[in-house]
Amino acid sequence: MSTKKAEAPKGKLGVLVVGLGAVTSTFMTGVLMTRKGLAKPVGSMTQYDKIRVGRGADKKYLHYKDIVPLADLNDIVFGAWDVYPANAYESAINAEVLKEKDINPVREELEAIKPMKAAFDHNYAKRLDGDNVKTVKDRWDMTEQIREDIRRFKAETGVERVVVLWAASTEVYVPVDEKIHGSIEALEAAMKADDKEHIAPSMCYAYAALSEGCPFIMGAPNTTVDIPAMWELAEKTGMPIAGKDFKTGQTLVKSGFAPIIGTRCLGLNGWFSTNILGNRDGLVLDEPANFRTKEVSKLSTLESILVPEEQPDLYGHGNDEDTQYYHKVRINYYPPRNDNKEGWDNIDIFGWMGYPMQIKINFLCRDSILAAPLCLDLVLLSDLAQRAGRCGTQRFLSFFLKSPMHDYTQGEVPVNHLFQQYTMLKNAIREMGGYEADEEID
Repeated sequence: MSTKKAEAPKGKLGVLVVGLGAVTSTFMTGVLMTRKGLAKPVGSMTQYDKIRVGRGADKKYLHYKDIVPLADLNDIVFGAWDVYPANAYESAINAEVLKEKDINPVREELEAIKPMKAAFDHNYAKRLDGDNVKTVKDRWDMTEQIREDIRRFKAETGVERVVVLWAASTEVYVPVDEKIHGSIEALEAAMKADDKEHIAPSMCYAYAALSEGCPFIMGAPNTTVDIPAMWELAEKTGMPIAGKDFKTGQTLVKSGFAPIIGTRCLGLNGWFSTNILGNRDGLVLDEPANFRTKEVSKLSTLESILVPEEQPDLYGHGNDEDTQYYHKVRINYYPPRNDNKEGWDNIDIFGWMGYPMQIKINFLCRDSILAAPLCLDLVLLSDLAQRAGRCGTQRFLSFFLKSPMHDYTQGEVPVNHLFQQYTMLKNAIREMGGYEADEEID
């Protein structure tokens, strides 16, 4: 892993987003409104957070931009792919996340963002039925067409650099298959053989992005860049990758609240999480095969924070095998709520002498309002990482992601503890600014 200072950005930064739905249109509108001084980018670490650099008499608390050479918001140029032909203005209106008065001041800029035809396979998102879709011969052709889109976008806009961000729907669950996903060679062979079962459209986007010299961020729980073939490709192309699944509502609560139970040495019998949401994401997740992808992502958070093997008295109870606490996640599609999702957590804990207690958390959140600043931070920090010569999995970005990528082939356990993730983030910013990475993860 490189620890050199990041080079200063030159020229414009292209941000190509897969999916022009609620999250993306909210993200784009917010950036454009902020540029005009008409809105505040609340929730964005890169715009607001301050971290310490130096110690003792040299100690300073600085914004990220004063430590590292972040791209300026005025230098961002947006583009997108989507299965529906609606431009970013129409998408923002249709999503009903933002009020018209908060969209109209940047209407012309949003209307100019027209989605390119999506590389789409209906079998991976059966609830979506758009017609703004590429005609492809096979998965390899799909990838080549995406590469051509990236090259054309660069030529037409004159951007110097591009980051590709997946903010589209959750795909059907694809289990990792070592024979196909284990090396670039095997992956390419499967693409050319049009192996639709093992090669998801998102893999084609990731392969295309990395091959065209663009960092790639997976904002859904899809099996995409968390496979050895993509790690190999990221190293070969010198590109950063990050994933997976934006950490917005319930998992953010879980990764921040579970440390309270662990730090206080309280016991856990069970944690039941349920969600209701009514946007396009909820519609797609109403399909069991797509929900399975999300479930795997959401379930993984707790088990690496409250570890039964490390504290059997506290976490070794609850399920049928009596080996650990019971952990269940449910998502329910509920159209009346649209983008305003609600997460309920029922937590059964126990304390002194095993006496039971309960905690209830009810988070009424706005999905896209929480995801938009994550999109901005992930894009700016991936671009920064690339200029600092960091390639492969960017573990320091796990702070923003629900199911952090890790090398499971080597038995690596992902860091899901929010405050440990924050330490990793701060250390990476320090290093890329030429300072010492001086905080320990205990």
